[in-house]
Amino acid sequence: MLNRQEALALLRQTGAILDGHFLLTSGRHSGVYVEKFRLLERPDLTARFSEPIAEHFRDAACDLVVGPLTGGILVAHEVAKALGKPIAFPERSREGMEWRRGFKVAEGMRVLIIEDVITTGKTISEIIAAIKRTGAEVIGIGSLVCRGKIDLQPTPYAVVSMNLASYPAERCPLCRRQIPLEKRGSRPAPKDEGGRMKDEVAPPPEEHPEEPEAHGDASCLTDYLGGFMFCTH
Repeated sequence: MLNRQEALALLRQTGAILDGHFLLTSGRHSGVYVEKFRLLERPDLTARFSEPIAEHFRDAACDLVVGPLTGGILVAHEVAKALGKPIAFPERSREGMEWRRGFKVAEGMRVLIIEDVITTGKTISEIIAAIKRTGAEVIGIGSLVCRGKIDLQPTPYAVVSMNLASYPAERCPLCRRQIPLEKRGSRPAPKDEGGRMKDEVAPPPEEHPEEPEAHGDASCLTDYLGGFMFCTH
């Protein structure tokens, strides 16, 4: 079975770990981006990465495997296939996540949530709320990659966990260096209070000469569960 060191090496080999200056869905900036579709475009690798998740939750007695669109449902499908369970996915509406297309999430069901990459946990929290509204129970959370220590319950299991630095947009050191900011992913880029798209390079902030607040390690990728580390610079 794929171990964490092998998984991290494969992420690098497939080009899934990118160095640069990126706008995350949270609005924060980071020098490292995990482009999960370099992995998910390979069904063989998606299956290999999903296997440890399925084995971790094999004895959890789930009734249903749930994943978000778009990448999460691909991983959820592989995990569900390995566990012999059905899948479902919620969709966003103005009221939050809801169940469409005839998916049945019912009271008393034990639900396993599967994601591709967990960054802030916002999407997972929305899915948990949608599951709880039905009276079902969330018995576990699994993902291919977790970008840091996320405050979610149950505690997520990830094939690869990374401690990656991210910064508030207004205090980003990469913006100070005028490194072009790239927006990836499917969500629209957020705007600041002045209406400027946050995927534009911000001018160097003169009023904050001290080091900006950072979440994670600014210089290294760390598999802190497996004890493996390598520097990105």
